[in-house]
Amino acid sequence: MSRMASVHSNSSQEEYIPHYLQKEDPFASKLSREADIVAGFYLTIIGILSTLGNGYVIFMSSKRKKKLRPAEIMTVNLAVCDLGISVVGKPFSIISFFSHHWMFGWIGCRWYGWAGFFFGCGSLITMTAVSLDRYLKICHLSYGTWLKRHHAFICLAIIWAYATFWATVPFAGVGSYAPEPFGTSCTLDWWLAQASVAGQAFVLSILFFCLLFPTAVIVFSYVKIILKVKSSTKEVAHYDTRIQNSHMLEMKLTKVAMLICAGFLIAWIPYAVVSVWSAFGRPDSVPIQFSVIPTLLAKSAAMYNPIIYQVIDCKFACCRAGGLKARSSLKKSR
Repeated sequence: MSRMASVHSNSSQEEYIPHYLQKEDPFASKLSREADIVAGFYLTIIGILSTLGNGYVIFMSSKRKKKLRPAEIMTVNLAVCDLGISVVGKPFSIISFFSHHWMFGWIGCRWYGWAGFFFGCGSLITMTAVSLDRYLKICHLSYGTWLKRHHAFICLAIIWAYATFWATVPFAGVGSYAPEPFGTSCTLDWWLAQASVAGQAFVLSILFFCLLFPTAVIVFSYVKIILKVKSSTKEVAHYDTRIQNSHMLEMKLTKVAMLICAGFLIAWIPYAVVSVWSAFGRPDSVPIQFSVIPTLLAKSAAMYNPIIYQVIDCKFACCRAGGLKARSSLKKSR
């Protein structure tokens, strides 16, 4: 009986045909025209805000590029990744949503999928590097003081090489890029896992090296930082003003990094869950109307970071101004 069941499962796996091969035109929108227009306007707003916000971050950072700390260099690289997603990727999907059809064929689909995965992977690995930098700075001061600007640039080279490798692997015949079930966007071909063992190995490798492992490093780093800060807050109060100011700056950078990682993961985890279900769940069990929502949420991740920078900067400036006023009043009273 079990043998018959295994034979049946193997035959069903071999007979599985992905959604983009079931229709004559895989790029025709499966949504209503009204839903496509709403999605197009949504992505247009997200794209404009993301481009302006990340462009502003890069511009302001370029004015003080020689004074940037290693963690700040990493956050600038994150803004570059987010700007890349907005400039290179979003126009393709915006035009396609408004046109009610993917307008750029298979070549455009593969380019769009590669660019989205390249910049998305670059963002996550950059945040992983930032979390490690914060961990070393806060929890292992001797190692943290060893990290200099040139180490940050070496780390950037490794990040870009890592993202390039994993984004290009599908072109080597191991995987592929394919249209989403709703037709007007493209992504990694998660549906290969339904067709073969090689496809399952490809999808599992992508999930581990480009999502699970970096996320585990980020969570580990910030949990250790939180525990360390709780135990050392009282100690810092006894140091002189210069050490306290340095500690405040490090904590500011850590708060920025934590909020950025949280925003990124909140935006991408629903999409990752749907993708994993598409790869290993019941074939075509995710409703098309439902699959578009995590995709749109993931595309909004590039917009959050400039807002986080500004909120933390404003709070930090207010705290610093309050400290200066308190100090000046103390001098006057003396």
